[in-house]
Amino acid sequence: MHEDWNSGEPPTADDEMREQQPAGPEAATVNETHGLKAELQEANDKYLRLYAEFENYKKRVSRDKEELIKYGNERLLTELLPVVDHLEMALKHGSDDVSQGLIQGVEITLRELKKTLGKFGLTEIESEGKSFDPLIHHAMAQVERQDVDENMVVEEYRRGFMLNDKVIRAAMVAVSKKPVHEESSEKDIYSEEEEQ
Repeated sequence: MHEDWNSGEPPTADDEMREQQPAGPEAATVNETHGLKAELQEANDKYLRLYAEFENYKKRVSRDKEELIKYGNERLLTELLPVVDHLEMALKHGSDDVSQGLIQGVEITLRELKKTLGKFGLTEIESEGKSFDPLIHHAMAQVERQDVDENMVVEEYRRGFMLNDKVIRAAMVAVSKKPVHEESSEKDIYSEEEEQ
């Protein structure tokens, strides 16, 4: 550091800044350089944001494409489910010996149809004897049952189906509940007799 010859005091930080910054046309170039650096940084930031958005777009499109492939047949399969229902009902109601050949034909047809639908990712939801799950079951009734735990599926009215890991039709079921205790009804009878 050097001292100012006129005052005899050491130079301040402002004096040193003035010495480092060139005056005149060189000062304009320094300012332009700072401006260009700022513009370059801003352009780089925009590029990085745009690149990140593009990568997210590619991932989203890839996910959408996978879902389209995975669930593209959903509408067709959903439309075929009533056919499965009708074939199952035909099997339940066909019991006499005369229609035995017809019943065997329906059984084979139903088995082949389910096998074909299974190739496309359709699976049956097993319900009877399972614990009630509102994600895959639709409760149509509650049945009082002493021999079964509470919230168990005791009857299946209509079978449910899943396409891969998505429920496309919930199973319609009856769910068990514990019977109302007889003690409370006996107490009601005694209390009514006492009032009379």
